[in-house]
Order: sequence, then structure tokens, then C-alpha cells
Amino acid sequence: MTSIPDITLNNGQTIPQFGFGVFLIEPKDTAAAVSTALEAGYRHIDTAEMYGNEAEVGEAIARSGLDRGEVFVTSKLSNDAHEPDEARQAFAGTLKALGTEYVDLFLIHWPLPTRYGGDFVQTWRTLEEFYREGRARSIGVSNFQPHHLRRLLSESEIIPAVDQIEVNPYLTQDELHGFCAEHQIAVEGYSPLGQGRVLDDPTITAIARSAAKTPAQVVLRWHLQRGDIIFPKSVTHDRIRENIDIFDFRLSLEQVEAISALNRNERTGFDPDTVDWL
Repeated sequence: MTSIPDITLNNGQTIPQFGFGVFLIEPKDTAAAVSTALEAGYRHIDTAEMYGNEAEVGEAIARSGLDRGEVFVTSKLSNDAHEPDEARQAFAGTLKALGTEYVDLFLIHWPLPTRYGGDFVQTWRTLEEFYREGRARSIGVSNFQPHHLRRLLSESEIIPAVDQIEVNPYLTQDELHGFCAEHQIAVEGYSPLGQGRVLDDPTITAIARSAAKTPAQVVLRWHLQRGDIIFPKSVTHDRIRENIDIFDFRLSLEQVEAISALNRNERTGFDPDTVDWL
């Protein structure tokens, strides 16, 4: 198996381009799933305060026998902790739950509407504190659209290292992808398989047959070749191992373009501009 490539972020830190996500994995199943992923060669784990499984992620890493520096860990700020003191308390809780002195990447999970009393620029300045203290090796955002990023860039000192957004062949987010590239912000794609909706698409299944790979492997390879950082999730032992087995083939330019052409601007999750929840 070819080594997982690293991407260099705009602050010089590196991040494995392929990782393991734990969104919607029950806490009771998380440690086992993360342990399987680490055994299979994953070295990038993506969690969040709102997932409720940070402690189990930390447990799996601690018992893996790997040095802390060998595993890239991302977490995200809970939506109910945007005020500076609340963010500081929440971040301390993340470190405690994970059992670590630092995280490799810490994100603002959602750019909350101002009607909730939050201000993501103010929140970002608190994350800048964590970065300067070294307790967050990199900081970034999630679900930010170009207008959110423009404001952040104009009112802050540190450029986000990443923007974690929903991306799949039915939601390619080309405009946002281009904006991030222009400003040296890496794109992380969550729900990279469109929660399974894209796997029966005739274009993808035909490419999978020609490549002797599964549709999921083809879609994950498409992400890598367009430059996305991705972290598919599963609790199934065989699927966890299957997902990472994508470094022994490449898609042609024509195949990449054919998959990209499937875009429908179709979300499976919330729209950051209309979401109305905490």
C-alpha cells in the first residue's frame, strides 16, 4: 500500500490527505472503530465536541502504541461555545477528553448567524489565542462560504489553514473550492460519498468496473486527485480497510472530469446560510 500523501498547510504544518471520520459513530463504538482505522494505516482522525466521542478517540489513540505525534487529530468548537470564555472552556474540555496537550487542527464548526449572539470573527480571535499558545498546531473553519471567508480575511490576522465543507460528486462546490485555492486555504471534504447517494450513479459504477475497484474507492480517489482532504467514516472492519485501499490506481483526467460533471449542487447536510439550529 502506498503511503498516504501529506498536504502542506499555509502555516507550514502538514496534514495527511486521507483520514478517518467519526461523525455519527456512537461513543460505545468509537474506540473500536478508531483502533481498526489506526491498525489499517490511518493517521488522521477527525472528531468534534458535538459528536460526543472525543474521549473515545483519545482512548483509541492512547492504546494504539503510536506516539502522539504520529496521529493528526482534528476537533471542532461546539456551536454553544462561541463567546470567548465559553470557547476557552470548551477547548480545554476537548484537550482533556482527548487526553492530549494539543490538537493538530481546531475548527469553528459552523458560522452561526448573528441572531444567536455569536460573532465568528470574535470566535476566530479566540482560536488565534490557542494557535499562538501552541495548543492548536493549526486552526481553521468548517462550513464557511466565500462571504464568511472574505469577512474573516479582512478582519483577522491569521488565515484559516482549512475550510471543512460538504463535498461529493453531486456537490462539487467549485466556486468555494476556487476561492480557497486562491487564498491558500486547504479544502477538507466531509460526507465524501454523499452519504452513499452517489455510489449507484451509472458514471461512477462504469468507472469502477473498468478500474476493478468499488464505486466508493473510485469516488474517494476522485477527491484525492482534485486535492481534497477527506476522512470517510465506517464502523465496519472490512469497509474501513477497503476505503484506504485507493493508492494503487489513478483515474484518468477524462474520468475525473466525468465525475466532476455529475455536480447537481445537491446537499445531504445543512446549508450554512440557512441552518437554524445551535
